[in-house]
Amino acid sequence: MKSDPGSALAAMLARPYKYIRLEWSDELAALRVRTCVKPIQCYSLAAMAELQRVFADIADHPGIVQHFVMTSDVQGVFNFGGDLSLFVLLIRARDVDSLRLYGRRCVDLVWWMENASQLGVHTTVLVQGDTLGGGLESVMPFHKVIFERSAQAGFPEVLFNLFPGMGAWQFAIRKAGFAVANEMILSGRLYTAEQLHRRRLVDLVVDDGDGEASVERVLRGVHPRLRGTLAALQARRMAQPITYESLMEVVEHWTETAMTLTDRDLRLMERLARAQVRKAGGSLEGAVEEIKRIELDRAWGEERTGITEWAAFA
Repeated sequence: MKSDPGSALAAMLARPYKYIRLEWSDELAALRVRTCVKPIQCYSLAAMAELQRVFADIADHPGIVQHFVMTSDVQGVFNFGGDLSLFVLLIRARDVDSLRLYGRRCVDLVWWMENASQLGVHTTVLVQGDTLGGGLESVMPFHKVIFERSAQAGFPEVLFNLFPGMGAWQFAIRKAGFAVANEMILSGRLYTAEQLHRRRLVDLVVDDGDGEASVERVLRGVHPRLRGTLAALQARRMAQPITYESLMEVVEHWTETAMTLTDRDLRLMERLARAQVRKAGGSLEGAVEEIKRIELDRAWGEERTGITEWAAFA
């Protein structure tokens, strides 16, 4: 028996979340997710679990959500990407299984975004501020990518002898070509919004403060032709497919590479993590390691009970 759409939507919006905030537009059937992860605005295991819950609700009730929008509630930061504090903790402990678990969780998120059109959902992301590594990876599968002019992004992982392992190569090559992907991933440079737009990784650059209005314009432009747009986006995926298996293969290689990092590499990652806490205005810097252990215990508990099991899309 199908649930009432109104009741399903009410239940979806009523879920208690710690790291994300949901907003709903009934006129456009648009769900907005605003992220605010403490102490570091990154893809922590706890934050990803909340996003997975939102994605599962959308998939379980097809047709209710037609537009998905993501933004950040942290001033000056969209997302710092990988959870560097957790990486250091796991690498020092030689806990390869937990590191692999983290990589799989990241791939599950980008894979949902990659397949959103099959669920009847058009996706838009607004980047205001810095987005690094996995933050930029998470942006690339969105159907419409908007950057405010002062935002900057890049893949700094090579600076500590790692690489972005959750889809950067595949999505950057598809959007911008091999030469651009090669340049960005191997250089470790930061790029301005305009530079990313010229490289075709960003669809629209707007003046600072105009991002919210631009999101509204995008949604209103797409909405009257949503079915045709989603059908075209599915055909685009068929023309240049990215497979779940290829993403997981890279995660395996990323995990193996991470376990070879030296103490110098790990100290640099710790420095960057501390800088991220300061940038995001976090006040729990001394408790970061304990927070990561708690999140990891919870993630393994979910793995054992099957809460976060994801079926790969065909």
